[in-house]
Amino acid sequence: MKKIPSIIFLLLMSFLSAQQKSYYQQFAKYKMEIDVDAANFTYKGSQSITYTNNSPDELHEVYFHLYWNAFRPNSMMDQRAQAQGKMGDSRLQTNGVSRLQSIPKNEEGAQNIHFIKQNGRDLKFEIQETVMKVQLAAPLKPNATTTFTMEWDAVVPKQIRRAGRNSSEGIDMTMTQWYPKIAEYDYDGWAAFDYVGREFHAPFADFEVSIKIDKDYIIGAGGTLENPREVKGYAEKSEITPDENGKVTWRWTAKSILDFAWAADRDYFVDSFTILDGPKVYFVYQKNERTKFWEESKPFVTKFFQLMNATFGRYVYPSYAFIQGGDGGMEYGMCTLMLGEHSTLERLCGLMFHEAAHSWYQHMLASNESMYPWLDEGFTSYAEDYAMYRLFPPENPVPNPFFDTVQRYINFTKRGMETPASWLADHHDGGAAYSHASYVKGQMFLIELGYIIGEPALSTVMKEFYNEWKMKHPAPRDFMHIAQKVSGMDLKWFYHYWINTTKTIDYAIKDVKYGAAETTVTLINKGGVPMPIDFGVLTKDGKITTYNIPTNLTRNRKKQDVYGEFTTLNFWPWTQKEYSFTLPFSKSEIAALGIDFSQRLADVNPEDNFIDLTNSKNGKR
Repeated sequence: MKKIPSIIFLLLMSFLSAQQKSYYQQFAKYKMEIDVDAANFTYKGSQSITYTNNSPDELHEVYFHLYWNAFRPNSMMDQRAQAQGKMGDSRLQTNGVSRLQSIPKNEEGAQNIHFIKQNGRDLKFEIQETVMKVQLAAPLKPNATTTFTMEWDAVVPKQIRRAGRNSSEGIDMTMTQWYPKIAEYDYDGWAAFDYVGREFHAPFADFEVSIKIDKDYIIGAGGTLENPREVKGYAEKSEITPDENGKVTWRWTAKSILDFAWAADRDYFVDSFTILDGPKVYFVYQKNERTKFWEESKPFVTKFFQLMNATFGRYVYPSYAFIQGGDGGMEYGMCTLMLGEHSTLERLCGLMFHEAAHSWYQHMLASNESMYPWLDEGFTSYAEDYAMYRLFPPENPVPNPFFDTVQRYINFTKRGMETPASWLADHHDGGAAYSHASYVKGQMFLIELGYIIGEPALSTVMKEFYNEWKMKHPAPRDFMHIAQKVSGMDLKWFYHYWINTTKTIDYAIKDVKYGAAETTVTLINKGGVPMPIDFGVLTKDGKITTYNIPTNLTRNRKKQDVYGEFTTLNFWPWTQKEYSFTLPFSKSEIAALGIDFSQRLADVNPEDNFIDLTNSKNGKR
């Protein structure tokens, strides 16, 4: 009987330990009052943040992001741009020289904090350029809520990267990452990353934002405008009543988004349309000859949202805004800030599709971009190409929607600049290495996964990932858990090779022996990454027969694929360099044979993967 209490104690500790390791996410509610001096590109701000600690940890400090402090000479962003030279981000440089060096003093970005309080008590804080560390007056216990109040003033920086004044296309103010934003806290601790030009992360939050600005301005934002009749551009009949300073107040709200972004210009045109079974879409842009394709893009944007809803999961917010401003394109809560002038409709839609797809793979599935940029950028690029292939089909048929991405990947591997996708976003060796690891290799992760487990299984994985993790903060492990569960395969090896290394795939046909009624093929693995192999035979009557050679690493076999039925052969042990098998075809029956007719396999030397028997007596590789 004396042992029972100790057993109960151990069970209780085990239960509590399991509870502590369960998933949680923090939450914030912002209420802001902003007064903009548009003539001088400055503003004054005050905000209260109701912050809930849903973690099992007692918090003694919190962190805030002050992104605009990066836009000045000799900032960390400037130092990074100088150190990388021509290898860095071209938007931060001119001929390899940092553009931040030439920012005039009056155009340097600034977020000057006047005070911050916790439940009315003054707090000590330390500003480390773009990160503000705040010591709490009282510890914030698990499952407790506290309120921060603060005031600050800010200088809108020269437009160089995403945010700023006077963009290259003449937009007055691009207001992104513009307010003191509380950092995310999760199982990995505070995501208090310095801003040197790359990615962001934040807790989900509700926003109430009041922006007072000159009456002649129109604002585009990611959120719901609560007083459209009191401002310019959004209602057929407006009742604009400026205050004594000639300003009006715009009142915006948004629920469960990662940030609130907006832009302001006196020449904006506002257009909107509602998508059946989708959001209300706003176009906020300067309507002129250079932006003529915006109007033509409407049916394509409509089909895009419908396609995304059906394929990857439903868009949960009531609206989405495409807003001209900034540089390139950048996703924010319920909106994107993007260049508006494009040479073709297809280019404009490509940018719109990519940025809007981030609503799935950054905002609804809000992974930590700073730690896992490939999980956001790669998955977003996959969705973009999926949509572009269907809405802008190529004139010349290609084997699969991602054929061009496979070729880009293969070409880049030969440049000797590749860095592992597992690296933190800001720590890659130059812009090209970051883009390849995050966009290209992140997208290739899904392409190769579809090749391994089959496209139907991948489709199920993507939907299950959305269903289980929407409006949460998934990590790669969460996606892999679903991929393994759906496919029934062990995929840890694939994740390791593809994300943690720069090893490549390189298979080849080593030998072919033709018999009277059969053909024996020997393949060789010359690369560093083991993979299953789909081997195809094209007969002279135009039929394709496919054989799947699984790798023993998966512990299971692919069940089906969209590229036709296949026959499964014996496992290829990953330690074994060569693999031979016999086909029930004579040489006279075969037109061509080779590895992966779908051309999804990222083989870096595909020229030795095929034999065309129609070109020569012995067959041409």
